[in-house]
Amino acid sequence: MHAPKSDPHHWTRLPANEAGDAIVAAMALGGVDHLFFTSGSEIMFFQEAIAKAQAHGRPAPKLVTMTHEYAGLNAALGYAAVTGRPAATAAHVDVGTQHYGCALHTAWWAGLPILIMAGAPPSAYPGTMRGGRDGAHFWLQQTLDQNGIARAYTKWDHRLEYQDNPGLIVSRALQVAQSQPPGPVYLSFPREIAVMPTDDACFPACDQLAVARASGPDPDGIRAVAERLIKARNPYVVISRSGKNAATVPALVELCELMAMPVVDGGNRTYQCFPFGHWLYQGSAKLSDADLVIVLEADVPWPPESPPPRDAYVAVIGADSVTTMIPTFEFCADLRLNSDPLNAIKALIAALRQLGPPAPELLEERTKRWTHASTERRSRLQAEALALATKSPIDPAWLAFQICEALDDNCIMIDDTLSHNPLSRFLKSSQPGSYIRNPGSGGGWGPGAALGAKLGAPDRDVVTVTGDGFYMYSAANACLLAARRYNAPYMTVIFQNRSYSTGTRATAGFYPDGYSVRSGLEGGYFDPIDFAKEAEAAGAYGENVRDPGDVAPALQRGLAKIRSGIPAVISVWLPRHLQTT
Repeated sequence: MHAPKSDPHHWTRLPANEAGDAIVAAMALGGVDHLFFTSGSEIMFFQEAIAKAQAHGRPAPKLVTMTHEYAGLNAALGYAAVTGRPAATAAHVDVGTQHYGCALHTAWWAGLPILIMAGAPPSAYPGTMRGGRDGAHFWLQQTLDQNGIARAYTKWDHRLEYQDNPGLIVSRALQVAQSQPPGPVYLSFPREIAVMPTDDACFPACDQLAVARASGPDPDGIRAVAERLIKARNPYVVISRSGKNAATVPALVELCELMAMPVVDGGNRTYQCFPFGHWLYQGSAKLSDADLVIVLEADVPWPPESPPPRDAYVAVIGADSVTTMIPTFEFCADLRLNSDPLNAIKALIAALRQLGPPAPELLEERTKRWTHASTERRSRLQAEALALATKSPIDPAWLAFQICEALDDNCIMIDDTLSHNPLSRFLKSSQPGSYIRNPGSGGGWGPGAALGAKLGAPDRDVVTVTGDGFYMYSAANACLLAARRYNAPYMTVIFQNRSYSTGTRATAGFYPDGYSVRSGLEGGYFDPIDFAKEAEAAGAYGENVRDPGDVAPALQRGLAKIRSGIPAVISVWLPRHLQTT
């Protein structure tokens, strides 16, 4: 694995003793400044190469020790989400890759540039080369296709081979991960290949390969949407993932204010795409009166039970407007435009200004209608929440209301709750990037994502909100330990209802008179450990809350703790699903 002596392409050249040095150098030159690392007997080269680079003043990612791979990958996702930069993970062979678990699913749906890495067991016969088999476990770790574990959840994967240029392979991985639409990639490194001696490292950095720029929309398609939008009486924009790029938020506000056009959430709310307090934001409002719907980067454009009318004109705009990630997809549309959301919004604004405004009476009527609807909705929800202020056990809506009241625009909320949770009703933040919801359907993302978000945005308060079932999935102690070690304190608020909604509400709804309901819904309820004591054992602040009057003070105590450098866990006792206690 020797670099070529001549270099007609002006590639990057760095001193290197091993292939691992080139791997680390290519990561740093490609924009990776954090590596979320879980130890393994074949990935020790990361530790050595990073320490060596730091000792010699060469660029290298910061190595963040994680004691669980699931938490590590979720942390990388949180970091990339708030910074817009790529992040990396490293895990131990096939077993570590499997420990990434459903975070692989989350990474796939997050659409973020994540370099997911793992070692691979050596296959060189003992004593034949450095890094070859020297332990019985290496035979057990060899699989037919380790990369296949992650292949269905990544844009690209590769196993480093003897003939490969390691720096080039890493640069290529980062080029693919960051090119539109961005997403995770997977690399595996056999031990004897990663530690192979080399004279130097000569490879193209990621920026020398060049990351593909964001795509632009078809001009004729944009004009067709603009012409229909000018004439529409009840247009809507459906949002979900466009806010991954914070610059889309003010651009979408400009577009919607230009047309007095309301914004509603798609079937999955993921990134903050619009200010929650804006008079045009209508939350989960139905599309029953729509005559035109612009679906902007939303994979599930609306819940199946509430589609727009059959005669409504539907234009779907997104980097992948046909949603190739989903094998079967029955949502219909009149027009689909493949485009980066920001480029499409800008083009649509320009086309509308060229065509001229719609009828003034239409704009005036819509402005009055949606201003009134927003004011009425906020007042009604606040009144409903305040009516629960003394209800015991604590009502979930009261807790949700208090959480949203406690947080300001300096906070980043990491939402790991299910769609039935009332939290979304009370969201208030207007700052782009202040809210991120689990981008997939794998629970337990929140604490890891909060850790990564805090590392990426150290000057902001980071709060994750989750149910107790998901919290138990999250490897929370690994996240808290890392938060203490790396001075990245975040607050977790837990809806502690001791119930799985799937095993209670969903089961009872599907089998209302079934044997499971009559026998007490075994499999739907559980008795968790004391989360506050668990947090204390990890060096964090923990508090259990049972009185509704203590919710607001407990949240303020938690915020005070994280502002002083200590992670906090506030667990709030709620009634079980389908029960009153």
